[in-house]
Amino acid sequence: AKMNVCCMNMVCNGCELAANRRGMNDRCPFCRTPSKDDNASVLAMIRKRVKKGDAKAMHYLGCKHYKGELGLAKDVPRAVEIWAKAVGLGSINAHYSLGESYFHGDGVKEDKPRGIRHWQQAAMNGHVPSRHCLGLVEAMIGNDKLAVQHFMISAKMGHERTLNHIKVMFKEGDATKEQYAEALLGYRDAVEEMKSPQREEAKRLGF
Repeated sequence: AKMNVCCMNMVCNGCELAANRRGMNDRCPFCRTPSKDDNASVLAMIRKRVKKGDAKAMHYLGCKHYKGELGLAKDVPRAVEIWAKAVGLGSINAHYSLGESYFHGDGVKEDKPRGIRHWQQAAMNGHVPSRHCLGLVEAMIGNDKLAVQHFMISAKMGHERTLNHIKVMFKEGDATKEQYAEALLGYRDAVEEMKSPQREEAKRLGF
């Protein structure tokens, strides 16, 4: 999957394959904007949406500052500043990114409670990686019961790393056989729901 910055929609491989077959490989399948590959054009499209108050675009721009991509210098403090603005506009992904930064002291002074609060906000709105992180935090402090509760939720939403954690906890006696079986079944159901003939074909073709 990839992000189309013209409209900030994620395009899965199946949709991209279908669009190519309809002769639309030179434009966005959602908004029909002609594709741009050069950094300057892509950055201009992102900034245009940021000026309009697009929370997705703002979080995405922060990520590009964080990684030093699209010709931007790597600037973690600037990324954190942008993510904070994105949170104000309702970006759940920005909550997650700020959680990572504050919990690990990346670009800001370490503040684990603040990082956890950002993950909690994101998790309450269905952000799976944030739920996984909350489980890791509880496991780190030995609160296995609560850790498993978080992991059960994210595993059932199709998060593979979470499922692996529950498996390890089961082997070490920190999760029950029933919990692992329930998580495994929920994970498989979630993965099955995300499948489509187009995505499977794209995967088979290495698209």
